[in-house]
Amino acid sequence: MKKIYYLQTCDTCKRIMKEMDFSGFEKQNIKAEAITAEQLDEMKELAGSYEALFSRKARKYKELGLKNQTLTEKDYREYILNDYTFLKRPVVIDQNEIFIGNEKKNLERLALHLNN
Repeated sequence: MKKIYYLQTCDTCKRIMKEMDFSGFEKQNIKAEAITAEQLDEMKELAGSYEALFSRKARKYKELGLKNQTLTEKDYREYILNDYTFLKRPVVIDQNEIFIGNEKKNLERLALHLNN
């Protein structure tokens, strides 16, 4: 499977998708087409945990006071399924490889992967 989960209104996602070659990848705008439980579970299998997929930069993270709570894997899963903004983005899956978020180190690893 070659897929990228992104947010169409996210400038960072737009920049990454412009800079890198994602031809041959299925693209899913997570605001227009919600992530299914099955898709999230597939991402978790590759990522190792739901926490790795969870964005602490989401506005609602602060609004809901989640910083002061101890969240479980079940909590992370539920928050991501209930609100697309909790997914760290973009998420790029290429077969058995997953690249999560827009941190510089992750993007460098993704660029190397795509160029091989």
